[in-house]
Amino acid sequence: MIPFALNHMTVARLSFRDLVALAARLGCVGIEVRNDLPQPLFDGMDPGEAGDLARAAGLRLLAVAEVKRFNDWSEDKAAEALALMKIARTAGAEAVSLIPRNDNLGMGNGERQAALRLALKALKPMLEDHDLLGMVEPLGFEICALRSKSEAVEGIEAVGGIGRFKLVHDTFHHTLAHGGPLFPEHTGIVHVSGVVDQEVSLSQMRDPHRVLVTPGDRLGNIDQIAALQAAGWIGPVSFEAFSPAVHALPDPEVALRASMGHMAGVLA
Repeated sequence: MIPFALNHMTVARLSFRDLVALAARLGCVGIEVRNDLPQPLFDGMDPGEAGDLARAAGLRLLAVAEVKRFNDWSEDKAAEALALMKIARTAGAEAVSLIPRNDNLGMGNGERQAALRLALKALKPMLEDHDLLGMVEPLGFEICALRSKSEAVEGIEAVGGIGRFKLVHDTFHHTLAHGGPLFPEHTGIVHVSGVVDQEVSLSQMRDPHRVLVTPGDRLGNIDQIAALQAAGWIGPVSFEAFSPAVHALPDPEVALRASMGHMAGVLA
């Protein structure tokens, strides 16, 4: 059985309370919340109250996203990260999400690695102080300064961060980065979404192409999950669909149940 989870982006139009209720009805193990949606984080609810609401529904608060451009480190970035960690800690979350810069800057070989290590070294004691994990998510876009999971793992190991930092294995970004090693022992969570548009090329794929995982998926979601599980990885598989078409679904529960059934059926 796959331990499914639900990222708020997939149902971006739902309130936090409705996200919790939907995830509980779907039998999810947890949820991920975000600070990049139009509504305030937790809809403005006190973080402690929000965390209690999730736990009362039998859900883990897997992560609070996100520290943007975390590998473009500065005093302002440290303050941003600290503020998010305080919220996550109060809510009883397990992790904060760390998203790299994606602006075609800081791309030089050597420059990328140094910037990553600088940020990870600074973040490590902050995460320890708040008893949180840092979920590092390499992005497969060609303009991202952290595309490679290998480079992420090298940085984590260089700062003694094993166990404090985990990778997000995003099936979309893994495909865009042309695959590579899986690193199951470093993986904290898997993000799934599908691409069914037959016309768009790999290099042209963007977040709006990301729908739910269906039989027409081009990303090989099920193969990626199967490979991780075969390598010993056990953890939550969280739906993260960015497509406006998914956000506009009149009944996302039906579509999510169908996607969950498809994935579980094929993996079984």
